Amino acid sequence: MSKLTKLRLRQLDEQLAKASGWPVDPPPGGWITTLRNALRMPLHVLASRLDMTPTGAKRLEQREADGSITLQVLRKAAEAMDMRMIYVLVPKDGSLQKLIERRAYEAAKEIVERADQSMRLEAQSVSRERIAEAIKEKAEELQRDLSKELWR
Repeated sequence: MSKLTKLRLRQLDEQLAKASGWPVDPPPGGWITTLRNALRMPLHVLASRLDMTPTGAKRLEQREADGSITLQVLRKAAEAMDMRMIYVLVPKDGSLQKLIERRAYEAAKEIVERADQSMRLEAQSVSRERIAEAIKEKAEELQRDLSKELWR
């Protein structure tokens, strides 16, 4: 992995760490409904700001709640409520580096175990310790090269 790639990953991890404390799941009714109600903004006011009917605004809230809203519409709804929409993808592992490490281990294990299976069929099996060592070495290689094999 180049120094530039490592630097970029580190910078992204720092940015994403700021988002890690944010709520992961939206409120049950969606953000638009929850925030509109918290602000005590009537539905007809939101509808007017979005240049739509109250029925259209209610459908918009329902689409957000069921996950079928588009980012563009969500951004417009945020603007109509004097807010801005922030969009971010956060690694489940907590950081990009941890994600890469996990994926490298999983990919290396699959690769090494597949090779071991072939060797066993040819009566050339190796010890479990050697397999574990080979997995570790392959995982380090996959991480170092940031190989596309991480995403098999």
